Amino acid sequence: MKTRKLGTQGLEIPMIGLGCMGMSSFASTGDIYGKADEKESIATIHRSLELGGNFLDTADLYGPFENERLISRTIRGKRNDYILASKFGFEIDDKDQVTWRINGRPDYIRKSIERSLKNLDTDVIDLYYMHRPDPNVPNEETVGAMGELVTAGKVRYLGISEVSAEQIRKAHATFPITAVQNEISLFGREVETNGVYDLTQELGIGLVAYSPLGRGFITGEIKSPDDIPEDDFRRLIPRFQGEQFYKNPDLVRELEQIGKEKDITSSQLALAWLIQKGIVPIPGTKRVRYVEQNIAATDILLTAEELQRIEAILPVGLDTGSRDVSIPLQS
Repeated sequence: MKTRKLGTQGLEIPMIGLGCMGMSSFASTGDIYGKADEKESIATIHRSLELGGNFLDTADLYGPFENERLISRTIRGKRNDYILASKFGFEIDDKDQVTWRINGRPDYIRKSIERSLKNLDTDVIDLYYMHRPDPNVPNEETVGAMGELVTAGKVRYLGISEVSAEQIRKAHATFPITAVQNEISLFGREVETNGVYDLTQELGIGLVAYSPLGRGFITGEIKSPDDIPEDDFRRLIPRFQGEQFYKNPDLVRELEQIGKEKDITSSQLALAWLIQKGIVPIPGTKRVRYVEQNIAATDILLTAEELQRIEAILPVGLDTGSRDVSIPLQS
């Protein structure tokens, strides 16, 4: 697979990453995107590596801790073959319970990195994100403490997630930021209107897209609410509810038509669109066949006319339904 530089600090990664969240159950909410299957998840990570996809995205929140431990078991003996990204920020107490409070205090950061290093069974994490900004702690204080982890050799590069342009500028002025991870897809193009996309280009910061397939809508496999498992948290998201739900499959069908002309899926079309915009998608999957399809999207070249047609179907500002949910999960 082709690689690209993520930001200007020296990190080089594949054109596409692998979001691992759905591979583990959450203690508080159960499985996120249907039932987790550890055997298939492990096979998916191994197959991804065979195809050049060695950029794995996880977080201490996922489980909590179970996702990091799963990755550790999966890559044992091959740590140096992978680029690991993890996150901290959602406070996990001493009883391993997620409080859903954001904690960006330096003492909690130091505690979090030691847990993640242990759970991942590694001496260093390649890319370490602040999962969300703490509204009660100055941005500079949090990022300053993260920078100390780089100086100490526990982390190679820093990232921040779900941030505004102003927060990015302040963070980068405190310590060089390699990556910003926000939810970005054809179903959510806010980074193109809120200054985030332009600022990351200006500052030389990589932009990473989680939920690049609109939390599954763009796959075309969700045609009615009944297609979403009863225990799937997407039932809590307004985008998948009521009248708005039935508008979105129509948009996907238009994407599928362009895909058919190129003999690719709507998912591959959406991933190729992101890649050509210089954004690194990290689609979450726990199945071998999907990771193969996703990685194949890195070889797709879209013409200027095709890009125009895609963006005419899902233009900036189009209402596809709110992505907000009572429990702020990420994939």
